[in-house]
Amino acid sequence: MGDRIRVGIAGAGSIAFGTAAVLHDAGHDPMLWSPSGAGTTDLAAGAPLTATGALDCTLTPRIADSAAALARDSDVLLIAVPGYGHKAVMDTLAPHVEARHQVIISSHASMGAVYLMQCLAARGVTVPVTAWGTTICTGRRQTGTEVRVNTVRSRVDLCTVPEDRSAEALETCRTLFGDRFQPRDGLLAIALSNLNPQNHMGIALGNITRMERGETWSQGQNVTPTVGRLLEQLDLERLAIARALGLEVKTIFEHFHLSFHVPVASISEMNQQMHAQGNGGTGPATADSRYVTEDVPYGLVATAALGRLTGHPAELHEAGIRIFSAMYGRDFAAENDLLRALDLDRYGLDDLKRAAKTGLLDQPAMA
Repeated sequence: MGDRIRVGIAGAGSIAFGTAAVLHDAGHDPMLWSPSGAGTTDLAAGAPLTATGALDCTLTPRIADSAAALARDSDVLLIAVPGYGHKAVMDTLAPHVEARHQVIISSHASMGAVYLMQCLAARGVTVPVTAWGTTICTGRRQTGTEVRVNTVRSRVDLCTVPEDRSAEALETCRTLFGDRFQPRDGLLAIALSNLNPQNHMGIALGNITRMERGETWSQGQNVTPTVGRLLEQLDLERLAIARALGLEVKTIFEHFHLSFHVPVASISEMNQQMHAQGNGGTGPATADSRYVTEDVPYGLVATAALGRLTGHPAELHEAGIRIFSAMYGRDFAAENDLLRALDLDRYGLDDLKRAAKTGLLDQPAMA
């Protein structure tokens, strides 16, 4: 792989646009593919992509009109769609992945790397599949040709399956994005290092009417003592699952302390301090928020599944899934098509631990 790497990005939203800008700024050659076909209409017509904010640049990314074209004209494939789009994108991409490729999932959800590895194994293909614990940047797509990049992260957790391809994949990630990656011990550590689902559950439950009414509200300020105590109890469930798996992960207190540079105190007090400092964030202004529609089926449901497998049921997580399902008139537990395809309940804990390193369950259970 040369110094200038061709990266095919599956996605055309905020993260896909922002990631393309980060790659261009680093001297690489991004290509965008919109799975729906609608997200790259203006760019396909020749309009440049403009990034502002933490990154200021203008680029003319290559545009793919199909998954086959994206794979054919790329060295690295990067999946940058919400969790609820992962399975469909993987199903479409998998027939075109070749042994020369590397795949990055930005960011990983619900053992998706195992699902993709099994799709590839069915074709006799093995490539490094790297799971990121979060995205390389945050931002908001403004129009079909503009993205505002809020931040480029200084640290991203990752792991690669199969494990013996980890060094190669880490080198590729660092060549593409710089020395900002922290290797973690397998896919389960990546899954249990993501605090967003549990935190967003408590925040959304405590502020759902604000979201539904489209109000503008401070997220940090509204992590009140009662909401803060719920977040702390949710965290204890996640930590118990991690301990049962022999994994070390950050606590919620360490998360807020390291991410927002506030002194360790109760979670509510830390959030009040964030609000006072002006970095408490603004809460969602719609009930149709990924805090619920992505984080419940692809975050809480996945944690709950791990809880059952380890014999440490995540009762508050399970309750949150049921409460949100009642509120929204949807069965969020049934919406996770990745876990449904893998049918994890058929496997034991040892199978899951092995899959977290190899990327394969002993008996593939494909949908």
